[in-house]
Amino acid sequence: MARPQMLKLPEVLAELDMSRAAFYRMRARGLAPKVIKLPNHQVRVRRADLDDWLRQYEQAAA
Repeated sequence: MARPQMLKLPEVLAELDMSRAAFYRMRARGLAPKVIKLPNHQVRVRRADLDDWLRQYEQAAA
């Protein structure tokens, strides 16, 4: 079984065209996509989680 694709935070920020500060503000409010914090304190986002999160906001806008 293939492992899910994990995106680094800079990749997520580039895709969303968002600053790191804005992302962390959204995260503090519980509005950001689900993140995984690694033991070395780096943050990753599963591609599927980001796609689901984006889909949620596409449906809300429709």
